[in-house]
Amino acid sequence: MTARVFLATNNAKKLAELRRLIADQGADIEVVSMADVEPYPEPAETEWSFAGNALIKARAGAGHTGLVSIADDSGICVDALGGSPGVRSSRWAGPECEDVANLELVLRQIDDVEHPRRTAQFRAVVALVTPDGREFTFDGEMTGCIARAPRGSHGFGYDPIFVPDDQPPNCERRRTSAEMSAGEKDAISHRGRAMRAMMPTLIEVLG
Repeated sequence: MTARVFLATNNAKKLAELRRLIADQGADIEVVSMADVEPYPEPAETEWSFAGNALIKARAGAGHTGLVSIADDSGICVDALGGSPGVRSSRWAGPECEDVANLELVLRQIDDVEHPRRTAQFRAVVALVTPDGREFTFDGEMTGCIARAPRGSHGFGYDPIFVPDDQPPNCERRRTSAEMSAGEKDAISHRGRAMRAMMPTLIEVLG
């Protein structure tokens, strides 16, 4: 019998990413998202840590759907900006701004920073919450640096300006996350690493 889990997101790309990862594990799990359930008020992300915000979203999802629920909070931490944007990554340029405005602001803020100091990390925490109140968190990180200008049309968020340290074998030049295929990115991404760390626990709680 196929088990169902709820991913607390409206982001179709995050949903597709989790479904790919579950398929790679060969698990008989159906993932539904906020588009598949009755609407409910999205909780405010009031914590100042990725784990705190991920748990807020997963708890709300489990309470609303009665399903084992998964949520993530993630962002980019730029060393030259003291670790910012961090938990504010999705609203760095303002609460109503979109991805392009956010990454353009980061580029302007470190425009005079030379390559050796343009280091950054993508960080993610995935929270897993069960309807009976069990809670788990899983961390993932992808290290790299910030490019001088956006490159690539895949991915989302800050992918076009982030050059991961881990690069696919035999590539002729260092690529941004947005220049990689979905499979290449999944293998090294912060969220992919956190999701893979979560999978044994997810399979266990689903029985």
